[in-house]
Amino acid sequence: MKIGFSLPQHGSQARQGAQVARFAAEIEKAGADSLWVGERLLAAVNPTIGYAGKDTIPDEFNAVLDPFLLLGVAAAVTERVRLGTNVLVAPLHRPAQLARSLTTLDVMSGGRLVPGFGIGWSPEEYEAAQVPFTHRGARLDETLDALEAIWTTDPASYEGTFVTVPAHRSELKPVQRPRPPIWLGAFNPAGLARIGQRGDGWLPVVPVPGPPGWGKQLLKLRALVDQAAEAAGRDPGAIGTIVRVNVAAGTDPALIADTIEQVAADTGFDDFFIDLMYVTDSVNGMFDTAAGLLDRLR
Repeated sequence: MKIGFSLPQHGSQARQGAQVARFAAEIEKAGADSLWVGERLLAAVNPTIGYAGKDTIPDEFNAVLDPFLLLGVAAAVTERVRLGTNVLVAPLHRPAQLARSLTTLDVMSGGRLVPGFGIGWSPEEYEAAQVPFTHRGARLDETLDALEAIWTTDPASYEGTFVTVPAHRSELKPVQRPRPPIWLGAFNPAGLARIGQRGDGWLPVVPVPGPPGWGKQLLKLRALVDQAAEAAGRDPGAIGTIVRVNVAAGTDPALIADTIEQVAADTGFDDFFIDLMYVTDSVNGMFDTAAGLLDRLR
């Protein structure tokens, strides 16, 4: 089983950003397989849409470290762990800048980047980026098309309905060839179909604590990915799954481990990363919890 962790990025952990490099280096030595960042551009004071089906946004999102800089720090102090994004809200970014940042990370890390993308949920973030909130799925598709063009051709260009990249020299390519894999976070039918049609991997979520039988629900959703892949003439077995484990405040670490083991037994999924954002305010406490989970799960 592969076990990774989110980097200290949000809330009180973000205010201890000077400890990120030490956390990344030490948790790799402890045996972690991957390190992850997310993306929050801003936390609206009066959100039109709240987080995770609620009408509010967690306080932890009021202070957030930049995902690209955070992964750059982790890349510089590690040698083995994969470095993932779960997720970047792709339509918020201009493709040329996004490609440059991700290429830089893949080159700096020697090909360890696991780029995950989504469409986001916050109208205020789109407003801040000066991008319309409508047609988010189409903007995601075009952004991914533009990334592929920049990563695989030179000169490179792309022209779509929502996204345009003028012809330019694109000599620096990612280490991973022909390009880094495209991972996508989705739970709705359109998003799951997109993964089957064009994605290299799916990024589902398991809450802890969560309802019983969550693993079986994930299998039903994964079946929609596989069906879309087969309809597109693709091999479903070539599409990976990395499960994000979202842990609520006050959760006993034993329950985290029990849940992961149960989901793995129910699904056959063997690649997980654990988000300890709400579990502790301290980076030291985060490391202690993560190290304990590695001892149990590995």
